Amino acid sequence: MSAATAADTPGGSAWASNAASGPFQMDRNWLPFHPAPSKPRFVPPPGAVDAHCHVFGPGARFPYAPERKYTPCDAPKEKLWALRDYLGFSRNVIVQATCHGADNRAVVDALQAANGLARGVATVNAQVSDAELRELDAAGVRGVRFNFVKRLVDTTPREVLLDIARRIAPLGWHIVIYFEAAELPELYDFFASLPTVVVVDHMGRPDVSKPVDGPEFGLFVRLMREHPNFWSKVSCPDRLSRVGAPSYADVAPFARQLVETFPDRVLWGSDWPHPNMKSHMPDDGHLVDYIPTIATTAELQHKLLVDNPMRLYWAR
Repeated sequence: MSAATAADTPGGSAWASNAASGPFQMDRNWLPFHPAPSKPRFVPPPGAVDAHCHVFGPGARFPYAPERKYTPCDAPKEKLWALRDYLGFSRNVIVQATCHGADNRAVVDALQAANGLARGVATVNAQVSDAELRELDAAGVRGVRFNFVKRLVDTTPREVLLDIARRIAPLGWHIVIYFEAAELPELYDFFASLPTVVVVDHMGRPDVSKPVDGPEFGLFVRLMREHPNFWSKVSCPDRLSRVGAPSYADVAPFARQLVETFPDRVLWGSDWPHPNMKSHMPDDGHLVDYIPTIATTAELQHKLLVDNPMRLYWAR
């Protein structure tokens, strides 16, 4: 299934139209998503899932949150479907973006238009009702995201997060957490207390200039090893690398260690449309071609791209 039109394919006129809409003007230093990504050489296995991506707006229909810390370009569902098809994927997991706050309408709209080929991760606050949680569940939401990166969002008090975690557990949802490696020692015990499956965004953003077998990344590996409810996304080498595209060779050893050590608890995602990139805008084709450098066998690739996301997001 694809909701894309010919104009929405990479290189088409609709693909290149990135400005925010309605009363919103994207930030002057905002880098819009790549207008013509390369066709990847790596062909994902049938049924592959892009397990971390976003939709932005369009702002004229789904306004950006007043409390947002950035105003992005519009990146609606039609462009996401076009990219999915172009890159050779079958399904998406759409993660609520911080620019929309706890207003999940853009994600829900995309899920309802996806004919079962998308699932979602929402952002909720303490005021969310049980009825609203059930409505999100019916739409295809399967988790909530807690963001601990202070430059992107004001952190919610831990007692509120624990209460939300307890309320979503009966739904079979999981928690997604986003943090940076230097923050893990302070947050370790709190994270370990979370009562559901926990998925860590982007390997906990390790400093890849440090050794892969060093104490900083070692603490994250310990978290994964000692707490089998923890999963990791081995995504976003473009955010972590100092070497850069297309190889992201300095990030690959970190991701490869997780894929080989915890093959049943890893996910991959494109992170399209790559919010808050400052140095460059990645070519999504290069990101797909990075996959076989971290999942080096067909078996590992199938677990990473098909088996694991299907078990986590489509088991019911």
